[in-house]
Amino acid sequence: MLIPTLREMPSDAQVISHALMVRAGYVRQVTAGVYSYLPLANRVIEKFKTIMREEFDKIGAVEMLAPALLTADLWKESGRYETYGDDLYKLKNRDQAEFILGPTHEETFTALVRDSIKSYKQLPMNLYQIQAKYRDEKRPRNGLLRTREFIMKDGYSFHANYDSLDEAYEAYRQAYEAIFTRAGLDFKGIIGDGGAMGGKDSQEFMAVTPDRTDLDHWVVLDKSISSLDEIPEDVLAQIKDELNKWLVSGEDTIAYSDQSGYAANLEMATSLYKPSQAATTQEELTKVSTPDCKTIDDVSAFLNVDEGQTIKTLFFMADDQPVVALLVGNDQVNDVKLKNYLGADFLEPANEDQAKEVFGANFGSLGPVGLPQEVTIIADRKVQDVANAVAGANQDGYHLTGVNPGRDFSPKDYVDIREVKEGEPSPDGQGTLKFARGIEIGHIFKLGTRYSDSMGANILDENGRSIPIIMGCYGIGVSRILSAVIEQHARLFVNKTPKGAYRFSWGINFPKELAPFDVHLITVNTKDQVAQDLTANLESQLVKAGYQVLTDDRNERVGSKFSDSDLIGLPIRVTVGKKAAEGIVEVKIKATGDTIEVNAQNLLETLTILTKEA
Repeated sequence: MLIPTLREMPSDAQVISHALMVRAGYVRQVTAGVYSYLPLANRVIEKFKTIMREEFDKIGAVEMLAPALLTADLWKESGRYETYGDDLYKLKNRDQAEFILGPTHEETFTALVRDSIKSYKQLPMNLYQIQAKYRDEKRPRNGLLRTREFIMKDGYSFHANYDSLDEAYEAYRQAYEAIFTRAGLDFKGIIGDGGAMGGKDSQEFMAVTPDRTDLDHWVVLDKSISSLDEIPEDVLAQIKDELNKWLVSGEDTIAYSDQSGYAANLEMATSLYKPSQAATTQEELTKVSTPDCKTIDDVSAFLNVDEGQTIKTLFFMADDQPVVALLVGNDQVNDVKLKNYLGADFLEPANEDQAKEVFGANFGSLGPVGLPQEVTIIADRKVQDVANAVAGANQDGYHLTGVNPGRDFSPKDYVDIREVKEGEPSPDGQGTLKFARGIEIGHIFKLGTRYSDSMGANILDENGRSIPIIMGCYGIGVSRILSAVIEQHARLFVNKTPKGAYRFSWGINFPKELAPFDVHLITVNTKDQVAQDLTANLESQLVKAGYQVLTDDRNERVGSKFSDSDLIGLPIRVTVGKKAAEGIVEVKIKATGDTIEVNAQNLLETLTILTKEA
């Protein structure tokens, strides 16, 4: 079998999953953002596909396969050909007809159902596929976590009414939870953003990245070391350095309550807000000189006011229209919340020239008072609680004091557009918000009629009226699962030599449902015919009993075999060694590092017990 393990971690890897996938011979890069899935990785992916298919069968989802090479006409119908962005692979054939490589397949499935389904009686319809997708990532990185070609499960449901969509959405939510639980993942279902998919309600599923400071999670001790407490301080420091060498994977931050089930992507997270009931006499609006004050901290220090008494003015262009976002003090704007509220396709910070044209001032002196009518003002909900605030005067080097919302400026709306902070109260009033890093592994959306409206996908309802089909969309990043599992199940094995020295080695501790094989069967001495015969006999018994067995009968040093075994990460290792003539083999449980000697005749019984306990 092609398992090209490496003696050292690859120098270009920054996250542990990428490093171990390459070192353990799971993947090899073909070009930037494009990987070959070698036999071990392919077996993991196929096992995950089996789990998905079993759970989707339970909810009536039917598998099919659409092409990856798509006509651009469909994307022009939906409007996404121009709005999707630079990640879309666009190409032409020899006849100059325009095509794309599919990053996702809403348009393809919508057109298929539009041309095939004519009546509400033929719905609901629930279809999915497992297929390679293509996105021209500007900067592919971190192994399979950010690639240009990736494997994805994308599913689409079609409905005559929203009650039916709600049922399918809930069925998928439960199916996803079952799939990720069976895959051995620590995950959270969180409130998510629909983004370029055009979704309304949506939920993300995030694999939580383990905390680097949690040594009990990361470190597996050999049987000669009773606990971490016994390890000398200098060795513990080395272990911590080894863990901190690797970046924390996951490009998303999860905000979750420490006392309830609330969890959301940081882009969508909110915290408990209680309007202020304080009554304050409004002061006169006064312009004051604030030389060289460009930031909230500068202004607060110069005027000796709390930063909570200042209003920050941020200037954006939303679909080429000027928009001002107002926040209190050093609160940070959440671009996604603002973009979603505006319903904009494009939202980007304005430049200095645009600010000068609209405000008559440069950044650092912008404020909400006296703006032209064509400027839309959106204020965070906390802004309405600030009385007699300080804000930019729209004149370089000056600010206004005594600024009061409602009197001196009138926002279009007060809405939550700020980024939450760790330690704030959970929006459900239960506990406080904690942050964790996560890898997005799944996302479900209620698309509604976003695509059926633009593409004319209609059916006749029970009254004979033409209505748009209602849609849901359900994705799982299949190739990302491999990275997520390894991120959570990578382990640093710590061994103590007979002379008292400590040795560290990285390996994978695969959960049993996704492990490429169930058992790693190793012959220590391939020149020992008794050991060879016993190995062959055990392999035959194990396979007959339903185990998937990887037998290492290479003519290699036993140290290399054991090192490769730790890297590959199969749940059980059976070693046929020096006691082969006595019919004794050694069984090692990867998850704990424990080893036991077993009579070969009792091996199946022992493995049955061990796998049940696991």
